[in-house]
Amino acid sequence: MKKKEARSRQIKMLLLSVIFFVFALFFIFSTVGRQGFNSPHKFALELYGTAQYGATKCIDYWRGLWNNYIALGDVRSENENLHKELLKMKAINAEYREAAATNIRLNKLLGLKESLPPPTITAEIIGKDPSVWFKTIIVNKGSSNGVKKGMPAVTVEGVVGQVMDTSPHYAKILLAIDPNSAIDVLVQKTRVQGIIKGDGEIFKLHYVLKNNNIHPGDTIITSGFGSIFPKGLPLGTVSKAVKSRRGMFQEIEIKPTVDFSQLEYLIIIMKETSLAE
Repeated sequence: MKKKEARSRQIKMLLLSVIFFVFALFFIFSTVGRQGFNSPHKFALELYGTAQYGATKCIDYWRGLWNNYIALGDVRSENENLHKELLKMKAINAEYREAAATNIRLNKLLGLKESLPPPTITAEIIGKDPSVWFKTIIVNKGSSNGVKKGMPAVTVEGVVGQVMDTSPHYAKILLAIDPNSAIDVLVQKTRVQGIIKGDGEIFKLHYVLKNNNIHPGDTIITSGFGSIFPKGLPLGTVSKAVKSRRGMFQEIEIKPTVDFSQLEYLIIIMKETSLAE
């Protein structure tokens, strides 16, 4: 502490000496007036000029630092504004892209809707049923819109399921991959008939005899039997076909054409011949 105090006193004394010296030079220089300079005056002027030049340079240096600091603050503020504007533009762009994607999906649904037997209604998926017993979804159309139990639900990719229950403004759809679901189908290429049942994430095709040729990649479509689903709607493609030694029928697994985890909109076919209430 004593060393620091001594050093501080020395600095103060040095500064006072410099100031005093500068003022002395200024006084000597100012007393000359219009008289001619003698050697001491010239020497004083040289010292005074040097001191003033150094002081000017020092002031200019600190002024430059201050101006740069102010400018840097302006740049920082401008960068923050630009960053906010960029985030705003990104949000607008994301909204635009989502609106465009939604428009494409709805246009595809509109094309499908025109190919289906009327009347039909488009519904939006608003949630999934938390029940562990059924694979179901909830849509925003219900009995007040004419939706009834048993009506089929489809999308551009294929069959989604059937209406399981309704309330005035909502309906519960039993997904085709639910084990409680069963749909009459055809193998599109060979016209072999069978019944598809849900198996959680895939389908299984039942009651296809071993003497029928079923191959991976074969397309499975609705048969139109039972007056529930229109004929020719896709359900999936064969991913596995095994002719086991036991039993009369093949073991066939079907990969769904619909991605049930990505559903957003669907069409309900409002057929009066649907299952009874």
